[in-house]
Amino acid sequence: MLTLGIETSCDETSVAVVEDGRKVLANVIHSQVDLHRDFGGVVPELAARDHLERLPGLLDLALDQASLQPDDIDLLAVTRGPGLVGCLLVGVGVGQGLAAAWAKPLTGVNHLWGHIYAAMLTRPDLEPPLLGLVVSGAHSDLVRMPEHGRFQVIGRTRDDAAGEAFDKAARMLGLGFPGGPALDRLARKGDPRRQPLPKPSLPGLEYSFSGLKTALLYRLRDLGHNVTDQDRADLAAAFEQSVVESLLEKLEAALEQEPASEVVVAGGVAANSLLRKRAAEVVAGRARLTMPPLELCTDNAAMIAAAGSYGPPASTDVDPSLSW
Repeated sequence: MLTLGIETSCDETSVAVVEDGRKVLANVIHSQVDLHRDFGGVVPELAARDHLERLPGLLDLALDQASLQPDDIDLLAVTRGPGLVGCLLVGVGVGQGLAAAWAKPLTGVNHLWGHIYAAMLTRPDLEPPLLGLVVSGAHSDLVRMPEHGRFQVIGRTRDDAAGEAFDKAARMLGLGFPGGPALDRLARKGDPRRQPLPKPSLPGLEYSFSGLKTALLYRLRDLGHNVTDQDRADLAAAFEQSVVESLLEKLEAALEQEPASEVVVAGGVAANSLLRKRAAEVVAGRARLTMPPLELCTDNAAMIAAAGSYGPPASTDVDPSLSW
């Protein structure tokens, strides 16, 4: 089965073709980073307009890379939420138009499901049941997936997600947009022991990163004009370490409560180099860990096509606050 996926939930425009829910034939991604950099964050109206302008060309490019024609496609899958409502409406509208023009079935896909299915594109023999940690700009969720199309949330953040925390910390450190990758690079030059920050810890499997942001703000305020480039690198390393260890502490606790043979760590923050290193160490000997490659961690249409291939037909009604 050939599924064409469309992803426009935020600031990546992507079209992909996936075979049998596992093999990527094409995955074309346009990032809007340059469009939003001067604003220090994503401007929803600009993002939606850019999706609309880019999608026709990306659609042609994806079909060309996969050496396919519209008649070859069996299913269309489009992100319906969560995300920015204007951006989602563009993708869903294009999907509905193509479904009508090509006389093909169309299914709406939960973006969060897509991040888990990105791992299945990475490892073709990966099957549920599994334990997943999805960490992105808006979500830090621990979920169990007993079977395809079913998810049980067992832990999530009470306030900011890990990706939001990284972006806001990067802004405090003067690193610009996008903040997560910039903080990762700066942290490699720092030593967290020189500027230690507290590790957030709530009871159970819940996360919270708002207090850690406040701790960083106060530390920078105390340093004042005396802050050096090395101080900033040390603070970046300390902040990164606190977030990563908090994320993995709960993952480890979930594994102890109910062991799983398969563990997935996915989402945009799963591209963080320290998280990838520490996750491998924490999960080693307990389960098999799958983390998508960097191009499948960030938003992409291949994961949407994969998720659409396995799920039952779903509504394409846009729901920007959609959860699991």
